[in-house]
Amino acid sequence: MTQVYFDDVEVGAQIPELTVTIDETQLFFFSAATYNGHRIHYDKDWARDVEGYDNVLVHGPLQAALLARVLGGWLGGRGRLVSFSVQNRATAFPGQALTFGGTVTAKRVSEHGAGLVDLEIAGRRDDAVLMPGTAMVELPRRAGPS
Repeated sequence: MTQVYFDDVEVGAQIPELTVTIDETQLFFFSAATYNGHRIHYDKDWARDVEGYDNVLVHGPLQAALLARVLGGWLGGRGRLVSFSVQNRATAFPGQALTFGGTVTAKRVSEHGAGLVDLEIAGRRDDAVLMPGTAMVELPRRAGPS
C-alpha cells in the first residue's frame, strides 16, 4: 500500500473506487456478525410478502463499512479517519454491482499543523446514489507540521 500525503492531494481528486457484488451468503453472515435478526436481509419470502420488496436487501451498515474500507485503503497506514457520516437513501439488492468512492472537496492545515482533507463520499448503483456522505481524514505531511 502506498502512503498518500496531504501535500500531494488536490481538491477535485477522486479516491480509488471499490466495486463489489454482494451475494445472499454475505448478507446472511453480516446479519449474524452484527446480531441483526431482521428477516428482510435473509428471508426472500418475508422481504416480498411482508415488506413488499422483490428480494432481500443489502444492509445499510454493510454499505457504510464498504465506504469506510475504501477510505482506509486510500489514506494508508499513517493516515487517520477523523469523521465519517452517511445516509442510507435507497435500497440495494444482492447481485447488483455497487461502487464505493469519493472526491476531495477541501483541504487545510489545522492550528496544530495536521493536514486535514474533506471528502464527499458515496455508495452507488450505476448512476443512482444509494448512500451519500462526508468524511474528514488526516494525512501525513511530507515536511511535517510547521
